Amino acid sequence: MQLHGKWPMTNDKIGEQKTRQYDLEERLIDFAVLVIETVNRIPPTKAGNHLGGQLIRSGTAPALHYGEAQGAESRKDFIHKMKGALKELRESQINLKILKKTQHLTSADEKTTQECRELVQIFTRSIETAERNLAQK
Repeated sequence: MQLHGKWPMTNDKIGEQKTRQYDLEERLIDFAVLVIETVNRIPPTKAGNHLGGQLIRSGTAPALHYGEAQGAESRKDFIHKMKGALKELRESQINLKILKKTQHLTSADEKTTQECRELVQIFTRSIETAERNLAQK
């Protein structure tokens, strides 16, 4: 068994799952940082302040929801908490679209928008898989 980052790397499914979970947690934390950096670049207009405040809340929440999901008491609870994270990501995605259309974002913020899109896809697939696994039980 080799150590890679925080988790031991093994050839078994458990080791692979731990690595993926750790990577997703880090990715969500990095996304929260991107959101904060993006909001700090938004001009302090009335609309910018409103949308920026909302984006801070919705863009940092998925990492926290994911942390809760890792401590879920059942598969059903896990799915519920993952859906909470997905709702926040979708809210962030729409907020970023509004900010882009109102020219409050710069080209530096495209990375935030792209990462949000990818995270929505990841969470959508994860929830679908978890629901399928729950139905098969």
